[in-house]
Amino acid sequence: MISKTTIDQVYETARLEEVIGDFVQLKKSGSNFKGLSPFTDERTPSFMVSPVKQIWKDFSSGKGGNVVAFLMEHEHFTYPEAIKYLAKKYNIEIEETEQSDEQKEQANERESMYLVSEYAQKYFTETLWESEPGKAIGLTYFKERGFTDGIIRKFGLGYGLDEWEAFTKTAIDKGYKLEFLEKTGLTIVKEQSGGETKKFDRFKGRVMFPIHSMSGRVLGFGGRILTNDKKAAKYLNSPESDIYHKSKVLYGIYYAKQSIAKEGNCYLVEGYTDVIQLHQSGVENVVSSSGTALTPEQIRLINRLTKNITVLFDGDAAGLRASLRGIDLILEQGMNVKVCTFPEGEDPDSFAKNNTYEDLVLYLEENAKDFIQFKTSLLAEEAANDPIKRADTVRDIVNSISKIPDRIKKEIYIQECAKIMHISEEVLYNTLAQIDKKGVADANKKQKQEQKAFEVVKNDQVVEKVDVQYELERKIIEMLLLYGNQKQEFEDLVLKENEEGDLVLEPEIIEAKVYEKVYLDLQEDEIELTNEQFKIIYYKLIEDLNENEEFKVNSFLANLDQAMVSEISSILMEEERYVLHDWERKDIYPKEKGQGVAQLVGETILTLRCNLIKNRIKKLQKGTEGNVGDNSEVLEEIVNYLQLNKLLNAKLNRVLS
Repeated sequence: MISKTTIDQVYETARLEEVIGDFVQLKKSGSNFKGLSPFTDERTPSFMVSPVKQIWKDFSSGKGGNVVAFLMEHEHFTYPEAIKYLAKKYNIEIEETEQSDEQKEQANERESMYLVSEYAQKYFTETLWESEPGKAIGLTYFKERGFTDGIIRKFGLGYGLDEWEAFTKTAIDKGYKLEFLEKTGLTIVKEQSGGETKKFDRFKGRVMFPIHSMSGRVLGFGGRILTNDKKAAKYLNSPESDIYHKSKVLYGIYYAKQSIAKEGNCYLVEGYTDVIQLHQSGVENVVSSSGTALTPEQIRLINRLTKNITVLFDGDAAGLRASLRGIDLILEQGMNVKVCTFPEGEDPDSFAKNNTYEDLVLYLEENAKDFIQFKTSLLAEEAANDPIKRADTVRDIVNSISKIPDRIKKEIYIQECAKIMHISEEVLYNTLAQIDKKGVADANKKQKQEQKAFEVVKNDQVVEKVDVQYELERKIIEMLLLYGNQKQEFEDLVLKENEEGDLVLEPEIIEAKVYEKVYLDLQEDEIELTNEQFKIIYYKLIEDLNENEEFKVNSFLANLDQAMVSEISSILMEEERYVLHDWERKDIYPKEKGQGVAQLVGETILTLRCNLIKNRIKKLQKGTEGNVGDNSEVLEEIVNYLQLNKLLNAKLNRVLS
């Protein structure tokens, strides 16, 4: 267990905008930051981060919370793992008590798979550096590739012994379960005749490349065989599992994310060694799709950090042609893409190895072509003097342009294509219109099919009524969080009888803190919050505000469970939704929060009282229905409530029918 002292220090030290900035490209928006949601596929920012409140809200998915909640949602960390990650980031020493066997047993399946993967990475690294075969075979291979000791250690490279059960046996002896060794794909288990099982290492006799998540967790491995065994695959990856989905992972993203955000560009290569060699040369904003075809999920991973991708290809023409589909995918995501090819016989690995940092950077800058220039030059060479091929080439290029969401960019690329291919812009625009028209027709067809499938549901839809009580209780929590410790002058209302014998509300000015005013008013009227979660948060807030002169939202959230943290972040960040619309650019200036706090508190409490009175009147009226006995007392009570309701609504400047 992690001590409370460590947890408190982590919350005090960690800066939400810095932590989230490692995963999402954030831009300043007033006192806040905004960016693209890391949880949904979107092109307009709906993700808000408040450095002042130290909370975030994703309006597209509804998720929100503090720094720990973000890591738990995004990286699927447990609470202790999120604390450890932050402690490591901010160099905080962790005070931890020993876990009992029972606590270890309670670790969930997913977590067990992470632990097995992290142990495997340490095992393969130790084998590389400390065993004789590791040094003689694995380390020699990496050194021959030109990798330094520092870069080998940085990327956690390793070696799996060329023995059937070396890793599996050691892992089981260390207490790791065969179930999770099999689920991560590190161990292959085969049933034998007679009911016996045979276990053997998947990565036997291979040099190992650990594959990390954006936060640095080990998800899986890539292993390269060093023998000339024709039956075995040269490269072998971990199989798909609960923690490793190769279509959603980019090799090197953990080491590249800060450099990508800083440089505003991401280099995309094909292999592990390309990434490592470029890093060693000083170009760190580089990732690899790990030998798989590029996927939309991988592109969106980069999109969180930058809008610009430069695809690096070796001089293999066949490989270039096959990779054009990836360029279209990048364009579809609304990103800017350039392409850089290396001289024939060279790839990013060999070119980086044989050139200085200055020469490498200069080559990348001078040879990175815009996708349209690259595609037209590549396809035009193939078409040569064949008119039919030339026509197909033009259509192919226009098809790529049609993928771009931005209309201005589309127009510029059409003009560029017309110049290069010596064809009129009018023809290209007509071709683009045909492609767009077909796309719209296909989309409409799909939409009609979906509407047809759900038309029964649509007819039965009922408009949901606003829960007034819920909204008022939510507003009370919001006021306590934002203004709880502020001193204000309140106009209190005292019910008195005037000379004519009528009940009137007379104002009295009192000075109090917001939380004192709210608490005393609710206590006086014996009002209990009806929403269970709000009730728990309310009493915790009152206690915290009463005990701490310097109330801090971040410290308060540190002692709540994550469900409550998420609820509070939704409450506090609700007004930030309107910041996303950038009203001031439209000459609309919304009223700032904090203006007229006393009035807001007073009106909210009065409205809550009115709502409770209205509900009480309805209940009393319902009790008289069908009752033929004496209802005079009940009717008198209803009249009194109606009179009080009229007075309160008059104070709120509301006219009752």
